[in-house]
Amino acid sequence: MLAAMGYITPEVAGKFPGYLSPSAGLKFADVPNGLAALSKVPGGGWTQILLYMSWCEVSRGAGSDIASGRPGDFGWYVLTSADPEAKKKKLSAELANGRLAMMAIIGMFYQDGLTGSAWGDWANYTDSPLRAEAVDFSSQLGVTPPLGFFDPLGLSKFDDPEVAKQQFKRRRTIEIQHGRVAMLACMGYIVPEYVRFPGFCSPSQNIAFADIPNGLKAAPMVPLIGWTQIVGFVGVIEILNLQKIQEGDVLGDYGYGAFGLPFGKKIEDKEKKMKSLNAEINNGRLAMMAIIGMFFQDGLTGSAWGDWANYADSPLRAFESELGVQAPVGFWDPVGYTRDGSTESFKRRRETEVKHGRVAMYATMGYIVPEYFKWPGYLSPSMGLKFADVPNGFAAITKVPGNGWAQIVAFAGYYELFVYKFNGTPGDYGWKAISSPDAEVKKRKLNAELANGRLAMMAIIGMFFQDGLTGTAWGDWANYTDSPLRAEAVDFSSQLGVTPPLGFFDPLGLSKFDDPEVAKQQFKRRRTIEIQHGRVAMLACMGYIVPEYVRFPGFCSPSQNIAFADIPNGLKAAPMVPLIGWTQIVGFVGVIEILNLQKIQEGDVLGDYGYGAFGLPFGKKIEDKEKKMKSLNAEINNGRLAMMAIIGMFFQDGLTGSAWGDWANYADSPLRAFESELGVQAPVGFWDPVGYTRDGSAESFKRRRETEVKHGRVAMYATMGYIVPEYFKWPGYLSPSMGLKFADVPNGFAAITKVPGNGWAQIVAFAGYYELFVYKFNGTPGDYGWKAISSPDAEVKKRKLNAELANGRLAMMAIIGMFFQDGLTGTAWGDWANYTDSPLRAFESETGVQPPVGFWDPLGLSASGNLSDFKRRREVELKHGRVAMFATIGYILPEYWRFPGYLSKFLDVKFADVPNGLGAFSKVPALGWLQIVGFAGIVEINIYNEQVNDDEPGNYGAGFLGLRSVGIMNSGITDPEVRKKKLNAELANGRLAMMAIIGMFFQDGLTGSAWGDWANYTASPLR
Repeated sequence: MLAAMGYITPEVAGKFPGYLSPSAGLKFADVPNGLAALSKVPGGGWTQILLYMSWCEVSRGAGSDIASGRPGDFGWYVLTSADPEAKKKKLSAELANGRLAMMAIIGMFYQDGLTGSAWGDWANYTDSPLRAEAVDFSSQLGVTPPLGFFDPLGLSKFDDPEVAKQQFKRRRTIEIQHGRVAMLACMGYIVPEYVRFPGFCSPSQNIAFADIPNGLKAAPMVPLIGWTQIVGFVGVIEILNLQKIQEGDVLGDYGYGAFGLPFGKKIEDKEKKMKSLNAEINNGRLAMMAIIGMFFQDGLTGSAWGDWANYADSPLRAFESELGVQAPVGFWDPVGYTRDGSTESFKRRRETEVKHGRVAMYATMGYIVPEYFKWPGYLSPSMGLKFADVPNGFAAITKVPGNGWAQIVAFAGYYELFVYKFNGTPGDYGWKAISSPDAEVKKRKLNAELANGRLAMMAIIGMFFQDGLTGTAWGDWANYTDSPLRAEAVDFSSQLGVTPPLGFFDPLGLSKFDDPEVAKQQFKRRRTIEIQHGRVAMLACMGYIVPEYVRFPGFCSPSQNIAFADIPNGLKAAPMVPLIGWTQIVGFVGVIEILNLQKIQEGDVLGDYGYGAFGLPFGKKIEDKEKKMKSLNAEINNGRLAMMAIIGMFFQDGLTGSAWGDWANYADSPLRAFESELGVQAPVGFWDPVGYTRDGSAESFKRRRETEVKHGRVAMYATMGYIVPEYFKWPGYLSPSMGLKFADVPNGFAAITKVPGNGWAQIVAFAGYYELFVYKFNGTPGDYGWKAISSPDAEVKKRKLNAELANGRLAMMAIIGMFFQDGLTGTAWGDWANYTDSPLRAFESETGVQPPVGFWDPLGLSASGNLSDFKRRREVELKHGRVAMFATIGYILPEYWRFPGYLSKFLDVKFADVPNGLGAFSKVPALGWLQIVGFAGIVEINIYNEQVNDDEPGNYGAGFLGLRSVGIMNSGITDPEVRKKKLNAELANGRLAMMAIIGMFFQDGLTGSAWGDWANYTASPLR
């Protein structure tokens, strides 16, 4: 341990001042760190070291501790104790630390010896066999980013390069085979949950496929002859195919086609084949990890999906009610520290966590407070060092004098050795400010402290990290000039899919590669995959929505008498579709994937496989490259939205058994326990999107509700504190001694620096007094006996507290908004005139900016200041408004007039038979819908296509009311001012129509009437 500290301390805390050997003129600063110091220390120094060690070894009597039966006890009671149990615990801790230190010092010696540096700088290790270029595997099959060639065990290291190559190929081939088996095994776990073969697995033993359980339980159910067939099949594949020697460079290729099908289409392009095999290897690696996890959870829980409720024998259940086990994670021990089930070890670790959390909370405050306040006067009068001279963060380490560090270490040591005495309850040292004589209250407080400490530990690590990278405690990005993210070798900011407001967004660093060419290729590959996934997700979303309104007539499977109308929507459809249907679906997808989507994208326009609009063969293409990129960007954004949407649909379908996630079906939800609790109010009802209450704990719910009440009260005071000083301030002095009047204190953030230190102390003391002694929880959140907003009548009290909660929520939103606008504009009321740097000012004179709102963009879609994006969105808004105006007219007009005659003579459907509103969907024939979609497509592709004037979104040169598009020629409105006025009027009307049509849809859906007749809404809770 001393040796490990001797390696670390000189790197961080510096070295002793002065001379190590005055006679030799050798300073401590001249002695290098690590093994290099051996040759620098004079002979006399080594003699002193050896004599000191000998004295320590001999003076206490060699072996006296062993003879007395007390190993390690030499009477030094800092690390021991008169209490045998405490002494044993301390010596055990010392032993554990010593073992860690022995491992550490061996590692330090090893890397120091290899690199000549105490910290083992890899750049110095020029003789490493890993640098050898005799055999370079970096371009071999399976070497893919971000790891590149990864061989931590050195399995590819051989003296003979030819042997190295052969062994690499052999192991890579084995990896491919194992990956393929693992992928099939994963599918074998998942598929039986949704679909199984019909009929019998063994007719002679009367075992149906449906009788065989999923997972490991299936092993004893399969008959012996079945296992014989399986082993025989695998043996034939292994002996006749997989034992072939791989002569070429393409490992894993045994001469079969795609998916290993005999006579299947092969991939002739070598580069494409390597790309496909690399993808297969990565999928196989993932599958090998996945199947191991499935086996593990199946073995532990007896369920193929690893249901935790079945794992009754877990030693982890012993700690589910212990301190620090809190929602939403519950008891969480991914490393398995508690697998031995030792309560003593658990409490020791929990105590350590409490201590570390407390230190981290102090450290986090120590980073933040000096940004706003530092002590006046001197830190070290003798050195002329003021507190104001000490920088914040890491830079302070070298400024604090040696005596200061000694005081800090002594203070921390005193608390560790004499104050923080473990009494059996982690973190309880008798300080009743964060403890209590009530065991439940104490546990709740310690849990809260633990949660805050965990957050602080994460926070302080982040602060250290950004401070180390940027040299500033707040991690100013401008200082991080060495960041690899600043590299301009490959700039993706103008690539397909990079759109505002996020711009180029790569938090995982997937686009970071040393080789710019590799970076470009990988970016294109991932963007192409994203486009494909987005297209599938958009089709999937439509597949969820369309069957709610229209289905194909006739049969899905005439032989099985299954009509399309019999197949439910959503996940329930999976077992209803016949096996041959799934075969057709998989076959169709496979044809598309193999014959089309596997084409290598040569150009810059990713996702373009040479087909027309909507992927129709021989369809009209977009020849204008810029317009094509714009359309693909729009498609990518829609695809991203669809990917999020379809996951949400799957999730709610799985929870509720309904494709639309009907809450009424989710009867097992633990959230229903809180539907009548305080704060659950219309129109939202019980709302918990983050899932804080998923554990169903009433105690946790009430604690959070109490916290919300408190925060709301503070926010209401704070909001009033912003508003009142605009109209009234106290007369007289805030601080007579400083000559500071209330009238001199500005409103808002600017007041923080004006209030004296004593004033802040009074504020903190007052708040602390209320928190510790007045706001005592009595079981009812927010009820502290103050009857102005309470009542002896339980119903009246609940109503008042609900009203207070609602006002508090509004106040929390309000105060955050006030802080935000104050910070942006420098005024508590956020005067827009002061925000001169806003990029939004670029659009104040654009089409659609009208009083009384002016330019309004609450979501910040135009925050980038990009004029092209602004115009594109304005154009989309115009289109949507025009469609909404037509739709609104389409709701109103049929109430007074309809076309005479037939809508469909063939189906005998008259216009008069078609109901108004949503009820019309199921009445319009399929050919009618085809005509509607075709007409809309023609208008979109051929008319709403080319902008005539770039400064006027929505002007397509079709003249007044678009009459030119139907052959009625007119000059349109030639005066630009009149045209702008008309477009503004059209935009306003379109916005109104969009709101109107949504309202019409809503009331139609609720009441079954296009006009929303209240009399029809019999199920309304308002009745």
